[in-house]
Amino acid sequence: MRVDRKSELKAALARCQRAFLGVAVMSGVVNVLTLTGSFFMLEVYDRVIPARSIPTLIGLGGLALALFLFQGVIEIIRSRVLARIGCSLDERVAPRVFDAVVRYPLKSPAGGDGLLPLRDLDQIRNFLSGLGPTAFFDLPWLPVYLGVCFLFHPLIGVSALLGAIVLAVLALLTDRLTRRPQGEATRHGARRNELSDAGRHNAEVLHAMGMQANLARVWGEESRAYLARQRRVADIAGGFGAVSKVFRMILQSGVLALGAYLVIQGQATGGIIIASSILVSRALAPAELAIAHWRGFVAAQQGWARLNEILARFPAETDTLALPPPRVALTVEQACLVPPGTQRVVVSDMTFGLKAGQGVGIIGPSASGKSSLARALVGVWAPARGSVRLDGATLDQWSAETLGRHIGYLPQEADLFAGTIASNIARLSPAPDAEAVIAAARTADVHDLILRMPDGYETLIGPGGASLSAGQRQRIGLARALYGNPFLVVLDEPNANLDEPGELALTRAMLSVRARGGIVVCVAHRPSALAAVDLLLVLEEGRARAFGPKDEIMKQMMRPTAVPAPRAEVADARTPQKPKQKTPNLKVRA
Repeated sequence: MRVDRKSELKAALARCQRAFLGVAVMSGVVNVLTLTGSFFMLEVYDRVIPARSIPTLIGLGGLALALFLFQGVIEIIRSRVLARIGCSLDERVAPRVFDAVVRYPLKSPAGGDGLLPLRDLDQIRNFLSGLGPTAFFDLPWLPVYLGVCFLFHPLIGVSALLGAIVLAVLALLTDRLTRRPQGEATRHGARRNELSDAGRHNAEVLHAMGMQANLARVWGEESRAYLARQRRVADIAGGFGAVSKVFRMILQSGVLALGAYLVIQGQATGGIIIASSILVSRALAPAELAIAHWRGFVAAQQGWARLNEILARFPAETDTLALPPPRVALTVEQACLVPPGTQRVVVSDMTFGLKAGQGVGIIGPSASGKSSLARALVGVWAPARGSVRLDGATLDQWSAETLGRHIGYLPQEADLFAGTIASNIARLSPAPDAEAVIAAARTADVHDLILRMPDGYETLIGPGGASLSAGQRQRIGLARALYGNPFLVVLDEPNANLDEPGELALTRAMLSVRARGGIVVCVAHRPSALAAVDLLLVLEEGRARAFGPKDEIMKQMMRPTAVPAPRAEVADARTPQKPKQKTPNLKVRA
């Protein structure tokens, strides 16, 4: 699949170019209108007071009021446009971010805060919707204010310029000192969330075996590290923000004193005193605002980099040529499987084939690669070498959504989604086929069980199917796997939580799939799950040790082999020897 290296976030923001241009124009208008206060004071002190003209004062006051109101309207519009830019970015990128979050566990090692990309997107949206961007739009107007200060008097201009340099240094120091602790805080926060999620999912184990205090201790260590970094960032940003604010107030008063000195020396008019003080304060306000919001800017910048990385790792699926539904065969050719994020081969050189109507049971000791092979058969894991094919086409020649219609999968842990039983069986389809839902439930022999529930198929089962027993979840998961009559049905330990009636229903369901021309793959430890298959695949240490008709393979596994009696170091001829015993040979000839 071809990966588009262009940043999707930049592409999404590029669609808001006109909105950003509008914000820039409005920022220019706002900054020009901000001069109203300075020039109003200048005119009042230099014209109105000396002339004692009430009409001039009323006229200037009315004009200033109108300009201030117009400035307020423009600033309201600007803030709303920025908020909508943030929402627009979220709307365009959120589906891709969610897609990457869901696909991340399939290609990456387990662990970490899986929801961090969504939090990063929230951080970026919140920053774009806040006051931070307005500071960056106002900063380019700083030279204009400095120019006006120089027009008032060169000394006032120099004072404002020195103040701008000091605030720029403070901004650079804020950035340099907060970037590292902010990144560390994000990592510790992700680890803290991971531990919290693990504790929530394992609440029963923690309570039953008294592990809660130990987990709380580990969580507390991560929490303290997270809070320490957050406190460090807040201290730096808050400290420099306070310094910049105090410095601006000192500078404003200093410019006021400088203006008074210039008036005493006859080098400036009285209006310069107030006007220059207001103007310098306004000129340095964007820099102070940027420093105050630098913490959010750094967090958004780091989130931007992480989002770019994860979206590049999981590019959007491209449209593929629609292939006909598989109806003939499943073939595995020299497949080697490596778990995501590792270099360890768990299945090596796996080759076998199944035809329509056949069923295979996969058996073997623990850690022999059974579940890994099941994941590869349904496309969850892509082979590092070799291929898995349906009717001659590799699984990546279908889109995930199209391939999913032809595959039914029941993993070891049959987690369900919050919602109704019907929506879970229908695979969360927005318009489920009622007849197909009931047919799948009947095939899984769970229809009567569902009808006995409070609201039947519309019963709400809570997150993960929390209101159901493990056996009920597994049987509803089996119905979900059978929904839509998929061609390939892969079941991983489907009878782990089933009683005897449930196992009989499982056998009938597997036979029904074979009877309609489908293929069944069943990973099992208990022999009762193999009643409906005609082939057997034996795995050992990730390799196929035997494959063939079930009866033949079972005979090979149970063939007895004579085991010689141990030879004693000192044998007594008068001691009668025990007869040799025969034990089953569990080794399988490939």
